[in-house]
Amino acid sequence: MSTLTTSAEHLLYSADEDDLRPAVREFLTAAVPVPAILARIETEEPYDISAWSTLAYEIGAAGLPIAETWSGAGASWREAGVVAEEIGRAAAPLPYLGSAVLATAALLALTNHRAVPQLLTDLAVGRLTATLAVPVSTAPASLEAVTVTARRLELTGNITSVADLLTADLILVPSTEIDGTLSLYAVDSSAAGVVVTRGSSLDLTRPLSSLRLDSAPGTLVAHGHDVQSALDRALTVAAAMLACEQVGITEYCLESTVSYAKTRYQFGRQIGSYQAIKHRLADMHLDLVQARAVARYATSCVAVEDPDTAIAVSVAQAFCSRVALRAAEEALQLHGGIGFTWEHPAHLYLKRAKADQLALGTVDAHQSRLADLVGLSSTA
Repeated sequence: MSTLTTSAEHLLYSADEDDLRPAVREFLTAAVPVPAILARIETEEPYDISAWSTLAYEIGAAGLPIAETWSGAGASWREAGVVAEEIGRAAAPLPYLGSAVLATAALLALTNHRAVPQLLTDLAVGRLTATLAVPVSTAPASLEAVTVTARRLELTGNITSVADLLTADLILVPSTEIDGTLSLYAVDSSAAGVVVTRGSSLDLTRPLSSLRLDSAPGTLVAHGHDVQSALDRALTVAAAMLACEQVGITEYCLESTVSYAKTRYQFGRQIGSYQAIKHRLADMHLDLVQARAVARYATSCVAVEDPDTAIAVSVAQAFCSRVALRAAEEALQLHGGIGFTWEHPAHLYLKRAKADQLALGTVDAHQSRLADLVGLSSTA
């Protein structure tokens, strides 16, 4: 039996998490307001590096799951999930998923390797921003062909659709050695032979990029079976954090739509007084409550490496992905004509919700994996 299923307290927020949330929310509200985001996505610099530096290193969000031994906060992925919720709620253009989640989770699974403690320290104190060079669509436990080869500490190959690559000082690159074994290399993004190309992305607040390596120098981080386990762990953690982000998206869409329904009048009445609108808002609220529960359970499982982790994460992703997209669609529609304009933030949340639904495994992929995990046929 799972060590977590016997207690409902794991679905609740701890006192520390409750204290963390307002600090993060107040900062994001002030530092990355919606008008600034709308203006930024029109430029060649979609990320707010100044805001990221403050959130990650002054507030300490980058080091939450990193042990105090390596200059981190010594917290857990539960606290990191709270930050992910608030980033989703703000649609903030910050490289949290790539650096503080994917790269950090991969390194935390490799702490027995000599180079890793220093890398974790650099991430925690702000000397580095990183990302893990895998296609963002990769679902947990599904990384197949590695497209980069390693020869004498030089890497060659291409990886497409990498999240948060534009801001990365350090790129963690899975590579295949001459003998066919898997390795993980740390690559300086400014090194010779490294070419980063921004692609066309649906979510303009989290653009995807392609990485080309042409005999680029790399530092070996880990080699062998440990690398595959670390990559699977990183993707699993990231999928749980993405579910938290989707909860934040849903929460914003509900709150902003309720507020609009109270102030928008048609035919002399608040639109929120019409029963049809009330029912749709009530459905959004129920979706949010359920999504929060499954996301919190997945995050709690990830935090303690519970035996239920794989199941909990696939349930959370399959459910939260649909809930966030549905909430964003409802928000856009219930805001009426203003909701369809570029000046209104509704499109930011719709695009992020749809992009998130395709990230780290589609709904179908997680449902299929879930069927396998619980012993059911995926075609049943």
